[in-house]
Amino acid sequence: MRYQPNRHFMRLFEMFTSTPDSIGQNLQRRLGEAQSDSPLLLATGTDLVLFPGGGRPPTSVDFRKGTRGFFEITAVSHLGLTIPYLARLRELGDFSCKTAARDLIEQCRVVQDFNSVSYWRDEVAVTAWQGHEEKITDLVDYTCATTADYLERALENPKLLDFEYLRANLLEGDGPDAVPVPFNDMMAATFALSALDSLHRSLKWLHEQSIDWARLMVIVAGGAGRPSAGLTWQSNNVCPLLHEASGHKLDPARLIIAPTAPTIEPEQFADSEFCARAEAQYRKFWYGCLSSVEMSRLLWPDYPAFEKRIDQAPVVDPDTEVVDAMPRVRSVHDKRAIVTRLRYVMEDPGAQIATAGMQFVLDQLSANGNRPELVELPGFTDITYPACSRR
Repeated sequence: MRYQPNRHFMRLFEMFTSTPDSIGQNLQRRLGEAQSDSPLLLATGTDLVLFPGGGRPPTSVDFRKGTRGFFEITAVSHLGLTIPYLARLRELGDFSCKTAARDLIEQCRVVQDFNSVSYWRDEVAVTAWQGHEEKITDLVDYTCATTADYLERALENPKLLDFEYLRANLLEGDGPDAVPVPFNDMMAATFALSALDSLHRSLKWLHEQSIDWARLMVIVAGGAGRPSAGLTWQSNNVCPLLHEASGHKLDPARLIIAPTAPTIEPEQFADSEFCARAEAQYRKFWYGCLSSVEMSRLLWPDYPAFEKRIDQAPVVDPDTEVVDAMPRVRSVHDKRAIVTRLRYVMEDPGAQIATAGMQFVLDQLSANGNRPELVELPGFTDITYPACSRR
């Protein structure tokens, strides 16, 4: 028989916390009323939504999947992993990988034929990529051609799918049969290009909103990549973006990462009544999480306080073997840190994949007034991608 607590004790419990008229719920409502005009920023896995407060309608920006070029550049980036994944499938005895390899070869050739400077310049037309269109075309051409060629040879010679050989000659580029540009550089470049676009547009939008950063309430809601990813300041894409956009004025304690919080879709903004209900729900959620903070400071002011740490990034050197946080990239030539970040985001289930290319690009955009033409991109700025004959 399932245990049931005594109803008198349950009533005592409910009087403080768990019913709409409880003391705790009443305090949360009062705190919410006291700051109903404070701005509230909702960050989902794809959008930033600002509720300015005072009944004014929300505004938003899509910083990820709905943006031009995201799927194109990400599809190319994935080719750096596709050959190793097929190699691992082969090791596990899944010989359907041969069919997958042939299909991939065919699609790489299709993309190679379609790829052109005019497509990237006139159709994708990403503002942050202006001036880079020819080099992006070369990068895509080279990556597709190299992938198709490598897989064609691997189907005839399985030695190419041995991981020691693959690492030396495809990823690192220091083996006797190395490709002209290592795929580590290509992956760093595609991550950086994607970050350059999303960060540039997000910073521009945030700077246009005239946000009172000291009073801003932030909820990072919903999923962000893997179910286990983005749950801390260090592993979430949005946190460093807002920190830099605010000129370091955002109080980290006012930012809540809440994967269980509901999200809102941009098409729902046209319904003013829905927006009002959603804003009220998010404000209640925020105060429900943080009302205890004020009380703890009133109750125990003479005891050590909690402070959210926002930068624990290590630097790596040739002797570094293990890191427990995303390492900091110091320059476009800091290849050990750049590739370590690629490994880190795949190895730590708590990391968002996209964070691999963000830190160095964000630092440069912030230092250069959000001017993407001044940003150096790892694996791209100092690399020449050979164009292939099919284009």
